[in-house]
Amino acid sequence: MTNWKNLDTLDSYEEMKHAERVNLAEVMSGENGAKRVQAYSVPMAAGLTYNYAAKQVDENILSVLSKLADEAQLTEKYKALYNGEVINTGEKRLVLHQLTRGQLGDNVVADGVDKRAFYVEQQEKIAEFAKKIHTGEIANAAGEKFTTVVQIGIGGSDLGPRAMYLALENWAKKHDTFKMEAKFISNVDPDDAAAVLNSIDVAHSIFVLVSKSGTTLETLTNESFVKDALKKAGLDASRHMIAVTSETSPLAKSEDYLAAFFMDDYIGGRFSSTSAVGGAVLSLAFGPDVFAQFLEGAAEEDRLSMKEDLLENPAMLDALIGVYERNVLGYPATAVLPYSQALSRFPAHLQQLDMESNGKSVNRFGEPVSYPTGPVIFGEPGTNGQHSFYQLLHQGTDIVPLQFVGFKNSQIGTDVVIEDSTSQQKLCANVAAQIVAFACGKADENKNKNFEGGRPSSMIIGEQLDPKALGALLAHFENKIMFQGFVWNVNSFDQEGVQLGKVLAKRVLAHETDGALKAFSDLLNICLLYTSDAA
Repeated sequence: MTNWKNLDTLDSYEEMKHAERVNLAEVMSGENGAKRVQAYSVPMAAGLTYNYAAKQVDENILSVLSKLADEAQLTEKYKALYNGEVINTGEKRLVLHQLTRGQLGDNVVADGVDKRAFYVEQQEKIAEFAKKIHTGEIANAAGEKFTTVVQIGIGGSDLGPRAMYLALENWAKKHDTFKMEAKFISNVDPDDAAAVLNSIDVAHSIFVLVSKSGTTLETLTNESFVKDALKKAGLDASRHMIAVTSETSPLAKSEDYLAAFFMDDYIGGRFSSTSAVGGAVLSLAFGPDVFAQFLEGAAEEDRLSMKEDLLENPAMLDALIGVYERNVLGYPATAVLPYSQALSRFPAHLQQLDMESNGKSVNRFGEPVSYPTGPVIFGEPGTNGQHSFYQLLHQGTDIVPLQFVGFKNSQIGTDVVIEDSTSQQKLCANVAAQIVAFACGKADENKNKNFEGGRPSSMIIGEQLDPKALGALLAHFENKIMFQGFVWNVNSFDQEGVQLGKVLAKRVLAHETDGALKAFSDLLNICLLYTSDAA
């Protein structure tokens, strides 16, 4: 029987709190450090490796973390999730994003439908549609091919797909699978939509409207912005737009769209990159075969997350080390540092994925928890971050755990040699240097130049960032966050925290304000702007 208990009621948590602390600078110095780098490493899917040598753990702490995994029933809870139990208790929903990339357990039937079959059907429909776009069978009014795809969505309908597109853009160009340029409109700020529309030829662009409910205010506002631009260009908007939505939304059977592809309530927006939400734009941009490889990498990593042995389950291990850092060592944040320009928006996606999932102060039963839950997530690609916020990471008063991501080879495959090394070698040298610098530090009598060290990091490393590796990387973090939510006994799959601001914004726009809300509305001239637009 699966039991959902708060972390501070578990015996292994007490044992974890009293485990002897690891002196990171000491264990990472000299030959001991070299041996740790070799030993503290776990294979991931798609040729990736999770290395945790520079984390503040040892065999004793790992043993306690293994006990915590067993006592918190992490494997059993993951099994319950992929077999279709109602894990999202806040919204009383199943959690099925893993089913978009593979069948891990039992057939899952919901609403009278086999959900794996449903997701495969949508992927096949998207693939067929994308091929017709690429061949010109579906074309604009002049019979000319579409050359650009623009996704209109916000939150999970933007951050994940945008990050995945940017991650594979150069790879696809190098491997001759680049089909169409993709752009993204998300912010309700009109400058966002205007900037995208000014950068494209609307006559040769197809727009993907993504809204599960068909009522998302920001997305529908941007759709109107785009439709207005198409109309001004003398174009029929219905020949330039497709929808990704639920079967019950007002968009599902509307004649305003060339086609509609479906998602459902069992896949949260931030977990939707492997569903039709990411599938439509990525299949149009790179072709369905590339999207299929992406799904394959994610499915392979999902299967590793089923393993009971903590040291064979990289997502679970990463999750529990994070719990130790948050709940015992007291670290409030985690920095995600990809040493790959292709992953420039990956930290932003993980920021939503993690903070929207585990930024909770009540447990699954609505009861306050008395321990910290999700950390603050931030990051930038290396080496840019080194010339920015690394100062605080190295010498600030707070210790921030670091999550490096690196690849031995670039996506483009060509490079230049300057001062006896290539650009890629310089990039990788910086990863190695930073990990050791953070862990070991450097003593100096001049305290301004002194580095305390003892700053923990992990590294995910691979040969090259390709579609399978990207899928595995995404699934690793999705599963890490899931396991941490299980340990903290929070519901990682709802997001009530985003709702209150939306409700108050609607009150402002309806001029139903008083007190501070009215004062701030007046300060921003909202009423005046509304009157001017109406005039």
